[in-house]
Amino acid sequence: MSTPRLEVRLDLIEHNARTVVERLRPLGIAVSGVTKASLGDPLIASAMLAGGVSSLSDSRIENIERLREGGITGEIMLIRSPMLSQTDRVVDAADVSMNTEMRVLEGLSRSAWRRGRTHGVIVMVELGDLREGVMPDEAEAMISRTQDLRSLVIRGIGANLACQSGVIPDAANMTVLSDLACSIERSLGLHLDIVSGGNSANLGWAMDGRRLVGRVNHLRLGESILLGRDPVDRSPIAGLDAGAFTVVGEVIEAKAKPPSPWGSVGQTAFGEPLDLQDRAEGRSRIIVALGRQDLDVDGITAPPPLEVLGASSDHLILGTTLRPPPVGSEVRVAPAYGTLLRAMTSPSVSVEHLEDASGAPSPLRHRVHQSDW
Repeated sequence: MSTPRLEVRLDLIEHNARTVVERLRPLGIAVSGVTKASLGDPLIASAMLAGGVSSLSDSRIENIERLREGGITGEIMLIRSPMLSQTDRVVDAADVSMNTEMRVLEGLSRSAWRRGRTHGVIVMVELGDLREGVMPDEAEAMISRTQDLRSLVIRGIGANLACQSGVIPDAANMTVLSDLACSIERSLGLHLDIVSGGNSANLGWAMDGRRLVGRVNHLRLGESILLGRDPVDRSPIAGLDAGAFTVVGEVIEAKAKPPSPWGSVGQTAFGEPLDLQDRAEGRSRIIVALGRQDLDVDGITAPPPLEVLGASSDHLILGTTLRPPPVGSEVRVAPAYGTLLRAMTSPSVSVEHLEDASGAPSPLRHRVHQSDW
């Protein structure tokens, strides 16, 4: 198999999806599987669906189009506010979109009308993280105006936390969202099918067990399903598997070198000061054919006895005080969420879908094809 590559254990993604779905079902919370970190990979989406997610979500219309082309026919939600220039494509490929601007809603209405179809919308509410969303006291007016737009169907309201500013979902901000949903329903005489509380960072709040979840009945889960971790602190979530993704690179140099550079030292190629701390004697340096062009090296975890020393555009530098792996061998590292996203984006990193721990390639799932990969 070629390197560098990203190995994907579809069985573990299915396991993680099933686990969170089953834990949230008694609370009345449905799960939408977020595929944006996988660039809308249809096989990964299919594994989520096999695990029981009720729908799929993605932030890019290009990824949603890839899911459709790959044979995914179920409900897909665009979770980044649509670009006004892409309303035709949004209506064509996505069943639902999350919105914050009346002008975009009007554009979606026109696009849906021209196509003779309806499009579902969720109005996003700002709850303190200062990313997308209308202020809570403006949400009812926006929904009221949206009711007058032909070809749009109001599906609900939603919020997003723990992304831009790291604000943690908790009882206080989730109660604001829940109470707002009830108030809108009473004032406008409608039923909101979806009250989407947020992302994987909401799991700690949802599964606390000490409080009710109110009207929140929907979460958009990506990192927890893909990597088995809580975005609030990147800690492992009990019962989920963190090993669904592995980055594999080839060793192109393995030599014993001095612990510190010599000569006049300035910034590195990426404008960073060099860290001269903890330069252990007797450590071999291993160069792997991976770099910042391929992934976010700050999110790599190397297995002991290897440790990450740094990276340039095309070289990942590892260190070890034991015998280094030989040139031509493969090194396997675990990616964090940002590392995964960039690796999936890199044209130099191939993706290998595995069905289980045997390493056998995955059969096609849900009639999903790989003709364009």
